[in-house]
Amino acid sequence: MKIIKGKEWMTSKERVRKTFEFEKTDRVTIGYEANGNIHRRLCAALGVSEQDGEGLLQALGVDYRGISAPYIGKPLYRAPEGRRVDPLEGCIMRWVEHETGGYWDFCDFPLKDATDEMFDAFPVPNADDFDYEQAAAQAKSYGGKYGLYVGGAGVPDVLNSNGRIMGVEDVLVHIMLNDEAAMRFIHRRAKFQLQMMERLIDRCKQDLDFVWLGEDLGTQIAPMISLDLYREQIKPIHKQFVDLAKSYNLPTIVHTCGSSSWVYEDFIEMGVRGVDTLQPEAANMSPQYLADTFGGRLNFRGCISTAGPLAYGTAQETDEVCRQTLEIMKKVRGYHFAPTHAIQDNTPTENVVAMYNAAHKYGRYE
Repeated sequence: MKIIKGKEWMTSKERVRKTFEFEKTDRVTIGYEANGNIHRRLCAALGVSEQDGEGLLQALGVDYRGISAPYIGKPLYRAPEGRRVDPLEGCIMRWVEHETGGYWDFCDFPLKDATDEMFDAFPVPNADDFDYEQAAAQAKSYGGKYGLYVGGAGVPDVLNSNGRIMGVEDVLVHIMLNDEAAMRFIHRRAKFQLQMMERLIDRCKQDLDFVWLGEDLGTQIAPMISLDLYREQIKPIHKQFVDLAKSYNLPTIVHTCGSSSWVYEDFIEMGVRGVDTLQPEAANMSPQYLADTFGGRLNFRGCISTAGPLAYGTAQETDEVCRQTLEIMKKVRGYHFAPTHAIQDNTPTENVVAMYNAAHKYGRYE
């Protein structure tokens, strides 16, 4: 198996920057996320060492790389026996086996049914405890070839990330009822993330191209919360991060799982440049609906479903759904070809190869 690429006359950095500006590029920008087992199988299929993550990204034609500052502070949380704990969040995970491998699933929820005192005592990292010099060195190491970003789907990710700590039901109830202690904790976490991101951006500003944020706002069929509640409790937090990015002239893209287009007008009003994930099977999230409703006003990243032909069809069916998606999205420009989430372990390796070959075959601009 191999990835067949056409002639390219732009660097990845040029391609990413022009895509965010809705300008014509040689081909669509390409992204990649995958779970561990499929990642290993893909490396084997393409003749790349399992440890050579950069080599795989180059083989696929992926155009951007994330920049992060390693945590160098003291450990804040302890993992119970048989569990794993996230060192920056404190959420607890257990290993769950499945037919094609396994994954670390969130469990136990240390702040479920928490008292006010528990919220106030729960540790949150300090923005001083990160190695920003190492992040700057990482950014420089790419030599200006790739689009570079800071952040990710977990920043600030109010509903999802706090749900991993206190449980989804609790976080929704606390936000709805405006629980003072819970909201104080939520804002304390967001303040830390904002301070860390500001220092990271400032240290790497000459090399960065965009900021990546995240907030899961929809189920497959409907919003998770009302627009009024979003505007009251979550939008003010989002705006701080978007305003920070704008102060450095960096575009922002927001990861939004599920049916999330109901909030996109508010994103546009804040100055968000793009949206990510875009699960086409969710309500009002098809490529055609997005292109017709928001084309030319938002960049789109994703739309290649990890629950469709990529996982359950043939290589030919994968090729066709990629072709159809690209045909729609290329017309409005500002499209980043990518899976709707991490490609899952049950996905046939040949389908992933077909997906990225389709990006290079059909994603070219004449």
